[in-house]
Amino acid sequence: MENEITVVDAKERSRYEAHDAEGTLMGFVDYKLHPGVISFLHAETLPEYRGRGVAGTIATKSLDDARALGLRVKPACPFYQDFLEEHPEYADLTNRSAE
Repeated sequence: MENEITVVDAKERSRYEAHDAEGTLMGFVDYKLHPGVISFLHAETLPEYRGRGVAGTIATKSLDDARALGLRVKPACPFYQDFLEEHPEYADLTNRSAE
């Protein structure tokens, strides 16, 4: 594979982080947990890693985790708003019963 990207939930920092094979930080998304809801606040890919699919890999992992935990998603970050529009397979995470 061309890029090895590992995404972990760095709970102590309330963010998902992407690292390369050497463990170097490639990008992250900050989040805030509320009862039954996760809000994705700010996604960032470090400049030297842009264009490699880092943000999309983070989004996929974080949204899959949200689904597995039964959390509703609030995409406060513009990247997540766009990602969710482009990936209707995650629509169930934002279209759950209104608050």
